[in-house]
Amino acid sequence: MTTEQYHGRLRRLGVRRRLSAAFTAGVIATAAVLIAPQPAAADTPWLNVSADRYATFAVPAAYVQENLGTVSQVVVEGNFGPSASWAEFGLTRRGDVWSGVLGALEPGLYNYQLTADDTKTIKDPTNSTSVASNPLLSTFLVAGDSARWLLDAPAGTGGKIETLSYRTRNAQRSALVWTPPGYAAKGPKGYPALFLQSGDGVAATDWLDLGRSKQILDNLSAAGAMSPMVVVINNADASDDRELKDLRKAVTDNYRVLRDPAHQAIAGVSDGGTQALRATLTKPGQFGHVGSFSGTSAPEIDRKDAKSINHSVKLLRLYTGNVTDPAYNTTYRLTKALGRADVRFEFDGVNPDGGATWTTWQENLVDFVPRLFRHVADHGPSPGHQPLKREFTPPPAGTTPTPFVSEDGFVTFETTTDFTDAQHVTVWANVAPGGSWLRLPLTRDGDRWRATVGPLKPWFYYYRLIVDRVAVKDTSNPTTVTTEPMWSTFFIPGPGARLLSDVPAGRGGKVESMTYTSTVAGQDRTALVWTPPGYDPGRAQPYPVLYLQHGGGQNYTDWVEMGRAKQILDHQFLDGDLTPMVVVMGNGNSSNFNSELRENIVPTARARYNISSDPSQQALAGLSMGGGQAFGVLRAYPGEFAYVAAFSAGFGSGTGVDVAAINNGTKMLRLYVGDQTDFVYPSFMASLTTLDNLGIRYEFDGVTPGPHGWDVWQKNLIDLAPRLFKR
Repeated sequence: MTTEQYHGRLRRLGVRRRLSAAFTAGVIATAAVLIAPQPAAADTPWLNVSADRYATFAVPAAYVQENLGTVSQVVVEGNFGPSASWAEFGLTRRGDVWSGVLGALEPGLYNYQLTADDTKTIKDPTNSTSVASNPLLSTFLVAGDSARWLLDAPAGTGGKIETLSYRTRNAQRSALVWTPPGYAAKGPKGYPALFLQSGDGVAATDWLDLGRSKQILDNLSAAGAMSPMVVVINNADASDDRELKDLRKAVTDNYRVLRDPAHQAIAGVSDGGTQALRATLTKPGQFGHVGSFSGTSAPEIDRKDAKSINHSVKLLRLYTGNVTDPAYNTTYRLTKALGRADVRFEFDGVNPDGGATWTTWQENLVDFVPRLFRHVADHGPSPGHQPLKREFTPPPAGTTPTPFVSEDGFVTFETTTDFTDAQHVTVWANVAPGGSWLRLPLTRDGDRWRATVGPLKPWFYYYRLIVDRVAVKDTSNPTTVTTEPMWSTFFIPGPGARLLSDVPAGRGGKVESMTYTSTVAGQDRTALVWTPPGYDPGRAQPYPVLYLQHGGGQNYTDWVEMGRAKQILDHQFLDGDLTPMVVVMGNGNSSNFNSELRENIVPTARARYNISSDPSQQALAGLSMGGGQAFGVLRAYPGEFAYVAAFSAGFGSGTGVDVAAINNGTKMLRLYVGDQTDFVYPSFMASLTTLDNLGIRYEFDGVTPGPHGWDVWQKNLIDLAPRLFKR
């Protein structure tokens, strides 16, 4: 959660708190329903995280009913969004639980709470973790190499956390102090000290609960990657130099630390970074090492102070997240100002995958601490970080169709002025791992709602607005989806999404409408037909044909509008990967699909197009419901289609199956499914057992990462189409 989103969340809940005491959570006063931790209705955890990094939530409906009343929706709010931003993951009511699976998650620390109907928030009572500054939050750690510094150090090997009380301006304050392994109150040598400041909307305890600072320091110390030092964690008041002075005195009075500036460092997040910079740039000689993590502002720099600053400061290192970090533009301006003033500094580069979040600041701490109080040869940016070339400014409100997509994959969503009186607006889009859906909160911006999110990888995206729990079309986006009137789409180009992009004008195949009479439905219906570039209706050898079916709740338009079938087929044909074929996308919404296909769609297609009736030149594939229909045809009429494929669908029982006819008449039976986030995954895996027991030959090379959605099915078509009609 960014600091802006954090404050927005507190304002929305009516929460007011004072971040002055290190271990004291603020007093919570709210008109919304807030349920603090309490015994669970059952001992079963609401959250389970698998070894392959999938988070499964199962919230008892009875608990929700008892504590929050009757609700229409339950979401898990957490730092699941792009750049570890705050997002909502919707749960589905299935029987007596609200449930959902999210993943695969990147390694790291996650924090979350459960919210019903936008305003009624509860803590997960089955999760024993806590966040002192926000009693509603729970945390969980997803292990992995990139999160190795966040793991607990072996028992007995880490440092200690203590509370230091001190007085400033006749007020009592508290700070947290980490002392390294082997520290003793008395000894011949003192330790360097790092003052680690929190910032606006960030409590000192957050450095422990969300920043995992103790684990980071313990692990760096155990690895010999840092100088032994004392680390003081404090709530920052960026305007109060007196409090910082009093804290430093209290530390030197109570701990064996060195007093000279060369052995003292200061760093902080947000306003804490601002305080660190001001202490260094306006009053040189206080600290020899300085770090600013997403510092939100910077003091004026007088060039006449450059000599003094450069003499006293051994390290001045700046950090920022990507354009979603409010400090991004500030950091750009600061680097220019420091350069003009001839002040020496280092810049860690733009973290392309992190905003102003604890995930970013954890990485900043891991990079900064090993540079303190010792010689370091590498003064460049962290691996993968990027130059900061210019400020980021989205288009002015109302000046462009939405969403606005920057060249590096950042997307700015903006509503019209129709929702000025709304209380809660999100964008529900396929931006989670694998293409699952997350709701991204928008922030009120004048008479509109707006947010910039990202970076999103190159791909095809679809979304709708959720305004006070009601789905709404983004009328600023001219794209349409026939079967989902509330959806809009956008495309982010790039090498990874090349097959989903439009080919140059005039080089692709054609998509035409084919009207046929449905004897099953008793009416005329429409199919879409793709013909390859150079299609010749008079060719002596008929073209092979693929009948490609949609899923439940969809129609013949979806494979073109959402599946990007035309773009995929165009590219693969031009790349020389595709056997020239005709693809027929019919209407599968039928009470008797076998009859609809064999008696209506196929005869009309043969009459209209130069396609083969030879089973070896016919293929049938479909997604979800369409995959089940493909299985149904295979079971009832084995051998009519030599190539059969099912995306995210189960085979069903083995009763009445002519195994020999299927094996003899089918050249390829290829199966696909999404990962654990695909709700048909269990039944699909059971189908594999059924097929194995029956002895039916099939191809399956593992799951396609992603949910029961178009991100998976697009990839399935990309894999399937080049395999058809090959010798």
